[in-house]
Amino acid sequence: MADTRPGTQRETLPLFPLQTVLLPGTPMPLHIFEPRYRQLTVDLITGTVPHRLFGIVAMRTPLVQEVDELDHVHTIGCAARLREAKRLPDGRYDLVASGTRRFLLHDVDATAAPYLMGTVTWLDDLPVPADAEDASWRLADLARAAHRRYCDVAWPDDGWRAPAADTDPVELAYRLAADCVLPLHDQQALLEERLPLRRLRTVCRLLNRESGFLSRLRAIPASLSEMDDGDGSATKPSLN
Repeated sequence: MADTRPGTQRETLPLFPLQTVLLPGTPMPLHIFEPRYRQLTVDLITGTVPHRLFGIVAMRTPLVQEVDELDHVHTIGCAARLREAKRLPDGRYDLVASGTRRFLLHDVDATAAPYLMGTVTWLDDLPVPADAEDASWRLADLARAAHRRYCDVAWPDDGWRAPAADTDPVELAYRLAADCVLPLHDQQALLEERLPLRRLRTVCRLLNRESGFLSRLRAIPASLSEMDDGDGSATKPSLN
């Protein structure tokens, strides 16, 4: 029987609780202005926090103003690596991070550092059966077709691009979902799914569902340019 348990070695990570989900292999822009997260940015840049690595976890409800308990957040999150950091004249930062590896969050500590810390174990996919390679590529083709239908409806004038043809089916669901506006609970479900073929089936179903909604409503999600309020802050999650 396959081992379904997470890893056993526990590590600590700085945490960013957000009203969104970070998926492995996908980028996320962040706008940093609260002092404690400015300090975390400095610690990431200078190497005080190893490997420029921190964890992003989705909050369970927007009603929580301050995360200080484990049940305030979803306990499966994604580690992010800082890729770019731009310091603004007033001391704020614009960052670009990318998702790396999922983790299971065991506890949170709001007192040990200027920012929230968590104890985690890493959470990897379960292996794809050796005889399922053909099925995985067939599912990948179906998921790509669903992605094309969604993007043709949602972003007809934005010049969207499909993931590279050689993208591993294990990672493909994340790349396709990252292009689309999905409810947080759907994003979280994709993050938590450890069976790659089931994850592909799920993203195919979600994209077909969403493209159907958009077609019937004759409405599309606001593009990032339309969401921009003039200073760029509306196009990215803010850590406040």
